[in-house]
Amino acid sequence: MDNKKFIPPDWAFEFHGHRCPFMPIGYRMGKLALEYLGIEREKDHGFFVFPELGEGHPQTCMMDGIQIATGATYGKVLIAKTFYGKLAATFYHQKKGAVRYSLRPEFVDAMGNFEFFAYRKKGIEPSEIPAAVVDEIINWVYQQTNELMFKVEPKPDFQYTPPKGSFNRTKCSLCGEYVFERYVRMKDGKPVCIPCSGYEKK
Repeated sequence: MDNKKFIPPDWAFEFHGHRCPFMPIGYRMGKLALEYLGIEREKDHGFFVFPELGEGHPQTCMMDGIQIATGATYGKVLIAKTFYGKLAATFYHQKKGAVRYSLRPEFVDAMGNFEFFAYRKKGIEPSEIPAAVVDEIINWVYQQTNELMFKVEPKPDFQYTPPKGSFNRTKCSLCGEYVFERYVRMKDGKPVCIPCSGYEKK
């Protein structure tokens, strides 16, 4: 197996901000999903990713790798977390279908034995961990087989309808800033943005 194609380019680490094992894991997951679905990196708006990660755990670095590999980015509104707190993601193409990739527990358990995580559990940031310790686990990840790392589940019944795009906007009658029509609220019979409406998201 040629694992070289699953090694992120140097700019990916620069974009991510530090060297760690989970960004490359997300990168490989994204690359494999593209291969499975028979598609290329997304240029526009036809491919969506639903990571099952949440907040407050370091494995969320996977999402940067997924975005880098697939072109499904937050900026293009092609990626949305489910907040399940799991190490998995569903990849969906409007014409090719969907597939879910998850990290096998055996792989995650094996990762946990590396010194890298002893540092992380002490609250030490990845950029402050000795380079040799970081490189040890990243290189180990590169050497693992896809079968050892991932469980792959076709999702033939998965459906997703993205919100319809619109260029329509209006000015908030209170602050004067533009707000796109989907987010316009009415206050005293006049259009306002959500902050000026007094609406508080629960």
